[in-house]
Amino acid sequence: MIVLEAAVEVDAPAAEAWAVVADYARDVQWRKGVRSMVPTPSGPVRRGTTTVEWLRAAGRTMRNDGEVTSVDDGRRFSWRTTSGVDAEGSREVTAIGDDGCRIRLETRVRPPGLLRFVPGLRRSLQRTLTADAARLRTLIELGPDGPDEERPSGPDLTESGFTSGGDRRDDGDGRSWFD
Repeated sequence: MIVLEAAVEVDAPAAEAWAVVADYARDVQWRKGVRSMVPTPSGPVRRGTTTVEWLRAAGRTMRNDGEVTSVDDGRRFSWRTTSGVDAEGSREVTAIGDDGCRIRLETRVRPPGLLRFVPGLRRSLQRTLTADAARLRTLIELGPDGPDEERPSGPDLTESGFTSGGDRRDDGDGRSWFD
């Protein structure tokens, strides 16, 4: 298992940061490679919220489904994937006075098969999470009137039924090729 963590201090009240951190639909604005993120129900996370994420990484577009497993409203939530990449993690917002906060992102990933032996994988994933946290800070500090970030190029595959191919076999037994 690869454990990753990134934290940033943000010049904005914790409630403003939580509004962005806890709204999965906004992930496309700050998470590298996220082409589409559709939470059900929409809006702030709650226990049981499910997600469909289309992520472009290493030259492939992958679908990851997930669910929110716990929520401490306004402060922290935990999540896990239910298909796609085997991962879990949390997002946490802690107030620092009235006008600032600290955001902590944690992700634990279990790479399948030989992928776990790829040199530099942990370092690459950590760099991406750290850069994501920095983009999140900028998004929150700029607020709703900040410049619109152009979404990454590529098709929105949310409704296409497209899957990444080799990530999961389609035998109906729920096991990956590497189980």
